[in-house]
Amino acid sequence: MTMKNNLGIYIHIPFCVRKCPYCDFYSCISDSSVKSKYVKSLIEDISSYKDRRLSADSVYFGGGTPTSLTSAQLCGILDAVKESFSLSDDCEITTEANPCTVDFMYLCELRQAGFNRISFGVQSAVDSELVSLGRLHSYEQAENAVLQAQKAGFDNISCDLMIGVLGQTEDTLANSVDKLCSLPITHISAYMLKIEDGTPYDCERIRNSIVTDDTQAEFYLSAVKRLSENGFMQYEISNFCKDGRMSRHNMKYWKLCDYIGFGPSAHSFFEGRRFYNERDINGYISDRSSVFRIEDSSSDAFCEYTMLSLRLSEGISRDRYVSLGGSQKKFDSLSKKLVQEGMAKSNDDRLCLTPKGFLLSNSIILGLL
Repeated sequence: MTMKNNLGIYIHIPFCVRKCPYCDFYSCISDSSVKSKYVKSLIEDISSYKDRRLSADSVYFGGGTPTSLTSAQLCGILDAVKESFSLSDDCEITTEANPCTVDFMYLCELRQAGFNRISFGVQSAVDSELVSLGRLHSYEQAENAVLQAQKAGFDNISCDLMIGVLGQTEDTLANSVDKLCSLPITHISAYMLKIEDGTPYDCERIRNSIVTDDTQAEFYLSAVKRLSENGFMQYEISNFCKDGRMSRHNMKYWKLCDYIGFGPSAHSFFEGRRFYNERDINGYISDRSSVFRIEDSSSDAFCEYTMLSLRLSEGISRDRYVSLGGSQKKFDSLSKKLVQEGMAKSNDDRLCLTPKGFLLSNSIILGLL
């Protein structure tokens, strides 16, 4: 039987030490008993793929906070992945981590088990901003976690940075960028704060306290420039890397490659179909069949290609766009306008947004659909 190559595997760990007030990812605060039951169900779910002879070259543990599990639990889940899928020799195996949930021994155990990439949710190098975000760590703790990860053998380390947080100024953002860039890291994800419906931040007090959209856009452009000056190449709206160390796993989403997600709220794109699991940890533990493989019938190849390609610095191919049903006249007309306005660059048949264009990507995408 022929192996199906280059799958991405996503594993959702829906536990947090404390919920951040801006976050709407599916997670909860649970005791060790619930975590143990969840890990058992997750391993059973992963193991159900054992006979399908699938291979993968990226594994990503997201959350929640994967490192709210014990190192033995995380390594046990990874062992199940290795037993159920054929992983490439250079497989990228990532876990997200909060700086306050790991120590040197924990990191050594992850590295020894095969994890070779780690992504820390730092968010800011300014402690007052971390407090406003509800984070449990100080910047000193975050810096120490990165250095300990390097000492444990991780040479592919990513850090998250938040743009537009309460109390942030252009100077404090520049300070955060500079401090992160001075660390032994290869990747930075810089996200603009967005108020999500139903989160604690979704209130008048917070909405009236954060910077305006125009100021946030200025912050974003200054951060992109400063990251570039520090050697971090922008390859996606919110992602920057050194030495070509893009997130292989996340590129699968943006390039419309196959991936399979495990755990509540996890999404999959496999064999031309999209499906997802409900946000229900108890249902997942008690009866995975009740939440597994809910079909997502809203997917459309033309829309997906247009939306996802324009997230990437390499941009969208006119030939591919037209082959999927797009109008060449519309593409050429909009391309000319965007290039004239400094929103995009044209390279052969490709349209590539500039940082300024990324800020208006939603309206640009609508113009192409």
